[in-house]
Amino acid sequence: MAGGITESGEPYSPFVGLVYMFNLIVGTGALTMPRAFATAGWVVSLSLISFLGFMSYMTTTFVIEAMAAANAQLRWKRREQEEEDDPADSTSEDSDDDVVVRGRSEPESRPILSVQRSSGHVDQFEIVERVEMGQMASMFFNKVGVNMFYICIIVYLYGDLAIYAAAVPISLMEVACGNHSCSAGTVKYNDTDLCWGPVTRNDAYRVFLAAFTLLLGPFTFFNAQKTKYLQILTSLMRWIAFTMMIILALIRISKGRGEGRPPTASLAGVPNLFGVCVYSFMCQHSLPSLVTPISEKRRVGTLVAVDYGLILCFYALLSFTAIFCFDNALLHDMYTLNFTDNCDVLDVPALRYFLGLFPVFTISTNFPIIAVTLRNNWKTLFHRDGGTYPWVVDRVVFPLITVVPPILVAFGTHNLESLVGITGAYAGTGIQYVVPAMLVYLSRRHLGPVVGRDVVNKHRSPFRHAFWVWFVVVWAAFCLVFVTANIILDDTRK
Repeated sequence: MAGGITESGEPYSPFVGLVYMFNLIVGTGALTMPRAFATAGWVVSLSLISFLGFMSYMTTTFVIEAMAAANAQLRWKRREQEEEDDPADSTSEDSDDDVVVRGRSEPESRPILSVQRSSGHVDQFEIVERVEMGQMASMFFNKVGVNMFYICIIVYLYGDLAIYAAAVPISLMEVACGNHSCSAGTVKYNDTDLCWGPVTRNDAYRVFLAAFTLLLGPFTFFNAQKTKYLQILTSLMRWIAFTMMIILALIRISKGRGEGRPPTASLAGVPNLFGVCVYSFMCQHSLPSLVTPISEKRRVGTLVAVDYGLILCFYALLSFTAIFCFDNALLHDMYTLNFTDNCDVLDVPALRYFLGLFPVFTISTNFPIIAVTLRNNWKTLFHRDGGTYPWVVDRVVFPLITVVPPILVAFGTHNLESLVGITGAYAGTGIQYVVPAMLVYLSRRHLGPVVGRDVVNKHRSPFRHAFWVWFVVVWAAFCLVFVTANIILDDTRK
């Protein structure tokens, strides 16, 4: 819409929206899940991933409801402004309308939306204006809440971008520098080892990082929709890669050559599994960028449910075939490596290279979406009502402060273990659980008294009782305590 802080962009179909959301959620977490399943046990793993998938779905519906409420509030404020600017026109409109009670001199004293209800069939809760999570926080949170939100979202998104910026060149380095030796994981490499000629593996990593920056960095200056066809193409590659890995594992198991003997339950592996699962279902921060351009939102709730169902089935099928196919002690952190360095499982070099490059496709398509989300939240943070940004600030400064810091971090180091821990365990819990719960709770309290009980938000979450909101908050607190205790215990053991 005109006048918005961020652009809604060109609309796309619900199917494209499903592809975008699937691509965003199914990232590196999917490839680290088999090892996590093997260490925690298959019963515990299946139970935990199902529960965490349900929790993520719930908070996703919270965010969509809050987006609809924010759109309603923006429409009401715009209507009030129009009536203040032109009260005579507003009065004449009322006098010509039989539904509105005549003689009222203060239309703004009426319940919100009553005027709109009489003058047309506009759905006040229709999501047509992109309202990023930062703007929703400024609408419904107090000043402390807004500041806490921005600290949380900036830490998470910068951490995410730094992880992606390092993971892609690492994967390319592994492919280019010979991690396809059919050694089944027995050969270990160091960064100082030569890759080609006098070029070390670390040098190769930086070359690939520079190429990654030049190819994907410019997308930060545009909208997420600009990657539409790239998203569809890589989504097809995801299905091919996942299907290939699942079928190869099933073939090996059916021939009686499966080496996996996973435990039923192992509590020692639960902390790692928990972190992987939380990270693997993260999408809440980018929902405004993905949902707003969907042309037909009448069934957006069904769309989200189908997406989560597909993702859960994929995660479970991929992980179960992996833990029963491969020796659990030899499962790599990145599952694709079990196929690329083991010719007994896959003896076609072209297919091994395809799977080796699959993480590159997965992560590269997520990078522009995450970058655009962070850029839009920066723009919202510094926005003042009625103000606009100069072209240079809007089109150059904000994209640069978004993409440069994570690239610099990736150039400095690709050992991101501590960054991943902080990003996923703390900022991730806040973004996936606390922020959505507070947004939907406060938006209901904010709009409830003025919209009236007869006005229904058609995008409201099926988990509309306040119990679910507080359940999510308590769960988030438990997660933080659990993760912190695990870190302390690990340090004590060391």
